Amino acid sequence: MLDPKVFKAYDVRGIHPTELDEEGAEAIGRAYVEVFEPRRMAVGRDMRLSSPTMAAAVIRGAVAAGAEVLDLGMIGTEMLYFAVGSLGLDGGLTVTASHNPKEYTGMKIVRRGALPVGGESGLLDIRDRAQADDGPPRAEPGSVEAIDIWPGYVERVLSFVDLSEIRPLKVVIDAANGMAGAMLPPVLEHLPIEAVPCFFEPDGSFPNHEPNPLLPENREFIVRKTLEEGADLGVAFDGDADRCFFVDDSGQFVPGDFATALFAESVLAKEQGAKIIYDVRASRAVPQTIERAGGVPLINRVGHAFIKARMRKDDAAFGGEVSGHYYFRDFSQADTGVVPFLLMLELISQKGRKLSEILAPLRSRYFLTGEINTPVADVALKLQELKERYTAEGGRISHLDGISVDFDDWHFNVRPSNTEPLLRLNLEALSEPLMEQKRDEVLALIRS
Repeated sequence: MLDPKVFKAYDVRGIHPTELDEEGAEAIGRAYVEVFEPRRMAVGRDMRLSSPTMAAAVIRGAVAAGAEVLDLGMIGTEMLYFAVGSLGLDGGLTVTASHNPKEYTGMKIVRRGALPVGGESGLLDIRDRAQADDGPPRAEPGSVEAIDIWPGYVERVLSFVDLSEIRPLKVVIDAANGMAGAMLPPVLEHLPIEAVPCFFEPDGSFPNHEPNPLLPENREFIVRKTLEEGADLGVAFDGDADRCFFVDDSGQFVPGDFATALFAESVLAKEQGAKIIYDVRASRAVPQTIERAGGVPLINRVGHAFIKARMRKDDAAFGGEVSGHYYFRDFSQADTGVVPFLLMLELISQKGRKLSEILAPLRSRYFLTGEINTPVADVALKLQELKERYTAEGGRISHLDGISVDFDDWHFNVRPSNTEPLLRLNLEALSEPLMEQKRDEVLALIRS
């Protein structure tokens, strides 16, 4: 089974086995090799119940098409990026459905240099080739070899911080029965922190909660546990552990743009004048912090494929998205959940203050709505209405990604969803009453 709708803007994602099964996975493995012609490639998988058989099927397809496959076994997604980048491979893929519910399967696919393969960079060619029944592959079969990249990966992520600077903080970690439960123990061995590990057993049935910390109901545990333990920090990972989310010592969730601002400061302390990328949804805290720290802020459209390409083009040191994706030039321009976890430990330790105190200046100045999604009948028409209304009011308009409207004391971005007839609103103002007033005003327009 290979339903064409499993090919999304950035990856492959669908329900197993009704939308994507092992036969479909084998076809994708073969098609990837036929489209990109890698000589040596990597294949990994996450802890989902279907992932072992799905990864084996991908490997069968890739080998049949002539590739030399390095089988990475069970890994977090960022470990695929590390393997492709550090070993100089021609590409690879990992079988994962990231933060989706347990019934899902999927794949994240990269080419040489760990560059993502998405809808605009070859994924639709893979779809078309996989769905074409061309008979048996015409290539000489390749080979498969199991390889252990764990020691090199652990060494690389630890190199981003000065371990001697990290204090014995108390940290609650929610791995959500995802890949962080396997990835963090060999990292934690090197840290002086008092870790409180929760749900570290990788289990694709997700017996405790879904591995998506962006949903408030999945954050309830980490907030409660951080407060119960009197911890300095709470950290929650998504299913494939390429994103982490923070809760401060007061139990408050840390928005991704505030975390981006803090990490930008850390990166700029080590590389003065560096370029830092942020997305169109972000708080003004991000570019203003970057400029104050002597860096160059670069605004970009949302999505890992666009951020990674821009990082290469402009040699940016770091990029951060509101959604909790953090990218590092020295990690193949890829997103990682473990490196920001380490940077946050270093940052809190060096500042010698509670995270809530570090964040207080941002929370007292920048008031965010978070992302608010609204179904609409006609996306293009609604965007045009917003443009006309706020152009008439003197707003500065940008079409970099959806529509962004900028006033001196408030601004917003509205973007269409890639997959549904939805508009996504992110709005910020310099006071809470103004934020609430403008939020309600813009939502009324969207929903009218």
